[in-house]
Amino acid sequence: MSLDLPTPLVSTTWLAAHLHDPSLRLFDASWYLPTAGRSGHAEYEAAHIPGAVFADLDALADERAPYPHTMPSPERLAERLGALGIGNGHVVVVYDGSGQNFSAPRLWWMLRTMGATVAVLDGGLPRWRAEGHAVTTDVTTYPATTFSPNVDPSRWRDLADMRRNASDGGEQVVDARSPGRFSAEEAEPRAGVRGGHIPGARNVHYATLVDGDGLLLPAEALQARFAAAGMQLDGPITASCGTGITACAVLLALDVAGARQTALYDGSWTEWGSQADTPVATGH
Repeated sequence: MSLDLPTPLVSTTWLAAHLHDPSLRLFDASWYLPTAGRSGHAEYEAAHIPGAVFADLDALADERAPYPHTMPSPERLAERLGALGIGNGHVVVVYDGSGQNFSAPRLWWMLRTMGATVAVLDGGLPRWRAEGHAVTTDVTTYPATTFSPNVDPSRWRDLADMRRNASDGGEQVVDARSPGRFSAEEAEPRAGVRGGHIPGARNVHYATLVDGDGLLLPAEALQARFAAAGMQLDGPITASCGTGITACAVLLALDVAGARQTALYDGSWTEWGSQADTPVATGH
């Protein structure tokens, strides 16, 4: 590995200086809710950072799972990462077009869990364009290679883990959804999913963790946000959201804030709220 990659964030200045490094793999991981009326792939085709490859988060999920965006087995995911051109000697930068770190952190979390060296482009494509850097419509591909995972299973939780935690409270839970969905004042967008949140969870909406330019808040400001939500950064924290996308944006912010015991509840609220017997809390 010849490129020293700052993690978990890189600036647009850093990326511009290293854009043509042969050990860099750059990915546009834009994904949007169906209600947003936006297509990540269509926006990639219209304009993206030169050299970026489109990473389809839906195609990287386990298509056999009952819930969206479920992490595939490490073996299956390693195959797909290798097909995208990610090898063990590469460093990876991911970005999206949201201006809010909406979806790129999901790919960051997946790659980090698999043992890759990866960072998120702070501010994403909107920041890149606002600074006058070039964009292109030229489609890039990387040669397929082999990715050998070094999996860290401590970085995710399943339904059984969350049921245990609801009983013993061993880990803090932070919910990245909007306050309205957290409180059940807003309806869930997926049929059959109850409103509310996991009892004891704290609500930190992912969109409150960036400034007006889409840059992640400084570490001190992030620490204050989490403290205001009643969270202890020196204890274990599991993040949840709707389908495991924006919870990763909160995990990114927690990393910058200094938290070191973090995990993702991969099934998130879509799984928890679909069960007939899981406890549900409402209100703030």
